Amino acid sequence: MNFHEVLFPIDIALNSEGGPSRKTEIHALNSGYEERNSPWAGSRRSFNAGYGVKSIRDIENIIAFFEARHGRLYGFRFRDPFDNKSCAIADTPSPEDQLIGTGDGDEVGFTLLKTYNSGAHDYQRPITKPVEGTVRIAVDGSELTRGADFTVDPTTGLVTLTAPPPSGVSVTAGFVFDVPVRFDSDDLRINLAAFRAGDIPSIPLIEVLV
Repeated sequence: MNFHEVLFPIDIALNSEGGPSRKTEIHALNSGYEERNSPWAGSRRSFNAGYGVKSIRDIENIIAFFEARHGRLYGFRFRDPFDNKSCAIADTPSPEDQLIGTGDGDEVGFTLLKTYNSGAHDYQRPITKPVEGTVRIAVDGSELTRGADFTVDPTTGLVTLTAPPPSGVSVTAGFVFDVPVRFDSDDLRINLAAFRAGDIPSIPLIEVLV
């Protein structure tokens, strides 16, 4: 996988716009009803980071970042300004924020997840790019010690416990995370005259699977 474990300039990212996208195929039937299906298992996020560009220095940083990624060739980390924690965006992550698994007395590996609930339905999103040093883990409500009781791979989101939790015991986590993305164009077009007039350059980014 062509991916660089480097973070897009965070001050620019936190002023960007974007969010999740879904792909739904809709077929209208002669009866007037519809058949709706989705070929995607989950959502895919897209962003326009141009809204975060506020200075000439920002433009210089973006050009350097774009060139180092070879345009669309290499993916990178992006901090979603609206959704980057296991908890509410204004809160501090707690080790009991998200259920990531249930012990069976044998398994020690668990993948970070974030669950989105609405009504009787939910969506579990795999988290593959946790921010190093932010992951907190609890087993049956008791927080574990990072390093001594568990380790986390910040490039995959895999949590490995030093001892398997007993059968039926909950394993929970709290964390800050990034989104794996790439540039969605091999062209970076910035008009300095338009920028000074207040126009925002387009810097499209698209989420990638890693």
